Amino acid sequence: MRPRLPLISYEKKMTPTLFTDHDIYLFREGNHFRLYDKLGAHRMTAGNREGVYFAVWAPNAERVSVIGDFNGWDPQSNPLGPRWDTSGIWEGFIPGVKNGDVYKYHVVSKHHGYRVDKGDPFAFYWEISPKTASRVWDLDYSWNDGEWMKNRHRFNGLNSPLSVYEVHPGSWRRVPEEGDRFLTYRELAVSLTDYVKDMGFTHVEFLPVMEHPFYGSWGYQTTGYFAPTSRYGTPQDFMFLIDHLHQNGIGVILDWVPSHFPNDEHGPAFFDGTHLYEHADERQGFHPEWKSLIYNFGRSEIRNFLISSALFWLDRYHADGLRVDAVASMLYLDYSRNEGEWVPNIHGGRENLEAIGFLKRFNEIVYGTFPDTQTIAEESTAWPMVSRPVHLGGLGFGLKWNMGWMHDTLEYFSKDPVHRKYQQDQLTFNLWYAFFENFLLPLSHDEVVHMKGSLLGKMPGDDWQKFANLRLLLGYQFTHPGKKLLFMGGEFGQWAEWDHDQSLEWHLLQYLPHQGLQRWVRDLNAFYRSHPALYEKDFTPEGFEWIDFKDADNSVISYLRKGVNPDDPVLVVCNFTPVPRQGYRIGVPREGFWQEMLNSDAEEYGGSGWGNFGGLPADPIPSHGKLYSLPVSIPPLSIMIFKRA
Repeated sequence: MRPRLPLISYEKKMTPTLFTDHDIYLFREGNHFRLYDKLGAHRMTAGNREGVYFAVWAPNAERVSVIGDFNGWDPQSNPLGPRWDTSGIWEGFIPGVKNGDVYKYHVVSKHHGYRVDKGDPFAFYWEISPKTASRVWDLDYSWNDGEWMKNRHRFNGLNSPLSVYEVHPGSWRRVPEEGDRFLTYRELAVSLTDYVKDMGFTHVEFLPVMEHPFYGSWGYQTTGYFAPTSRYGTPQDFMFLIDHLHQNGIGVILDWVPSHFPNDEHGPAFFDGTHLYEHADERQGFHPEWKSLIYNFGRSEIRNFLISSALFWLDRYHADGLRVDAVASMLYLDYSRNEGEWVPNIHGGRENLEAIGFLKRFNEIVYGTFPDTQTIAEESTAWPMVSRPVHLGGLGFGLKWNMGWMHDTLEYFSKDPVHRKYQQDQLTFNLWYAFFENFLLPLSHDEVVHMKGSLLGKMPGDDWQKFANLRLLLGYQFTHPGKKLLFMGGEFGQWAEWDHDQSLEWHLLQYLPHQGLQRWVRDLNAFYRSHPALYEKDFTPEGFEWIDFKDADNSVISYLRKGVNPDDPVLVVCNFTPVPRQGYRIGVPREGFWQEMLNSDAEEYGGSGWGNFGGLPADPIPSHGKLYSLPVSIPPLSIMIFKRA
């Protein structure tokens, strides 16, 4: 029998604690969603002594102690004690520990003498990678975004414009004069905010900023679910970034990864000598595609942990939404697995019932606590009702990425225009299911990495045609039903595919074609935000009407977008070939003058300057089932937007 370390007194009346009996009750049943106020490291005063209260969940540990720079990393110096309520929580107060002190938990397991030094799963701040210790840290900050927080329901609503700029903080811009270093959170606060505001995007979505050991994972291998990565600054620096964006009318969405986590020794993996956070069976607990571990969603304490993390970012960091990564991998037990490599559910099926229950509960709690935020699912299958309320049988998300639209549209645009007439259904098919979910249309980071090329590089033809195609693609995205997302660099036509180790190719903006494309995106955002017909009814069939989708021979489509006022529609005409069309007749619902509001072929965007001299009067000539029509001159590889004056 191994000798036990001497422990301080753990009588209930003697031990400082942040837990009440009700806390423990909620923790055990899986309904404690503010664990960040209880577990982890919290500065406090006990009697007349200032120090830090530590609490960690390790039910299969025989001993737990806090080691750090304040005690010479000695496991004997500051042992924690198990709570008397068999919750599996170890706690203790250590006087003299200060803000910024570095620490880990030294865990000795009941099983096989396994011992390990672990970072704090609830740490608010970590050492800069490749170091792996946690830091004691306060989250005090004086926010100045009260006006935004009071009114953000107007900016986050499903009937509001949502144009998201997706950003990886480490590669948006760098400082070549200083060894090509990252921008800090505070540097981003100034430059990114100014840029996004000028470009007219409504929101920024950050690839995961939660602490991650491997920079090359882009944040998708998270170990610190309650800490922004220290690579770019302190927690308060990240708060300043969000605060500054809010003060300038820009919302913030955070990418969040509850689906899997890396097996780094300092992280949650095999935390107390057992598979505490992850499934023990590799057929359930190991992700073969990402070589990572899968959370045990059926365990109440894990649901506590993950939902507490979600609320933490909405609460302490004022985030306006969470984009949940890899939802499809959570829904299916056989995801990325061959026959015999997965365990069926209790009914013999492939659905992960525990993960489904977790996702529903997550959405119920988020919307119940912060009803003016949004949750967004990256879900790539035909799973039904992802963005429908839980009480109606859905998963409860506010929005779902339309991966089908993204893949079909990019495949269509990659084809030589001479072949597009044979692929017109790739453009039109998505309208058959466009209103089954609350869709967001992504042109995301995943489409410009791993040898897929940049958006501009995907386009066929010579340079002029590539830019014209990309302007057409972005115009089509902004006028199609659904909210919008564009990954950084796509707005000015980066040639190289994205590299997380380098800055975007900002030097390209010295050239007129890139300037024109950037100006086009800026004007698209302005028009989109100022015309409710393009966003008020994104998710109902009443918001969209085909004029013509059958002219495959000419690769021309036309449609109307409508808002709450159906008599004030926007007319969209697209030509997907480099052949200009003179006097092409398009039916319109009303007489009068139809003003040409935007034309992607205008010279200021880098086009050839074809157009309709500001607009056209409707002729009383029936076409496409309408009593009136326009004889439109359609430029090559263009999108044109008209509105009745």
